Amino acid sequence: MLLVTEFADLAEPLERSSDLPLWAQLERELRRRMELGHFAERFPTDRELMEVYEVSRHTARHAVAQLGADGIVRRARGIGTSVDQRTFERSLGALYSLFQVVEEAGIPQHSEVRALERVTDPDVAARLDLDPDTELILIDRVRFAGDDPLAIDRIWLPAAVAEPILDADFTHTSLYNELERSLGKRPGEGWERIHPKVPTDEEREVLDLAEGEAVFAIERLGACKGDPIEWRLTLIRGDRFTFVADWTAGQRSELRIQMTH
Repeated sequence: MLLVTEFADLAEPLERSSDLPLWAQLERELRRRMELGHFAERFPTDRELMEVYEVSRHTARHAVAQLGADGIVRRARGIGTSVDQRTFERSLGALYSLFQVVEEAGIPQHSEVRALERVTDPDVAARLDLDPDTELILIDRVRFAGDDPLAIDRIWLPAAVAEPILDADFTHTSLYNELERSLGKRPGEGWERIHPKVPTDEEREVLDLAEGEAVFAIERLGACKGDPIEWRLTLIRGDRFTFVADWTAGQRSELRIQMTH
C-alpha cells in the first residue's frame, strides 16, 4: 500500500495555464490517485496537499469537499480525512468510475476483453455528433468483482481521438486513466440514463444470473470541453448495485450508487 510519505514523488503537477480551476484539477488528480489504490492507509492532510501541489488551503479544502460530497472521502474531527470504505456508493451528480467503485471497496477486479477494435456504427456516430461512416474504437468487456461477473461494458470512441488506446491492456485498468495517460484528457461532463432491463439469454449467461433477475442498463454520453468523445452502454447486475437518492429540503438532491455483496 502506498504511504502518504511517498505520494509526493508520484504526484502530477497542476497546470497553472489551464482553463480548469486548480481545485477541479486537484480533485481530478486525487481521483486518479485513488483509482490506482493510493491513500488506502492514510489520506493526505490539507497541509500536505498544499505543499505537494502548491495550492492554497482554500483550494485544497474545496477539492476534498467535492470528494466528500460524492461519498469518496469523509472527514472526522480529530481524525482527519480518509477514504470512505463503509459503503460502495457514488454520487451520480458527478462523473464516477465503476473501476474506482470496485477498487475502493477493496475487491480484486479484472476485465475479460471481448473486443478492442475499429468499427463503424451509424447510430453511435450520431450520438457522438459524427458522420455516419466515421471510424470508431469499440471496447467490449465483461467486468468482474472478485470471481463474479459484475457488468457488461461496451464503449465507443472516435478513432481520431482514441486510436492510442488500441495498445492498452484493459484487463485491469480504467478507460479514463488510459485516456488521460495516452491523450492527456478524459470526459469531464455529460449525462447518463438509467433504467431496468430484462437481460437476454446470452447476457444472463455472461453475468451468471438466474432466470427472472434483472439488470440496470446505463447509457452514458461523455464529453471533453463540450465535444462528445464517449458513448457507453453498461449492463450491471441488479443484485449487486442499488441506486440511492439523498435529499434535504432546500438543498440540491444527489443520486448515488451502492454496491452490495
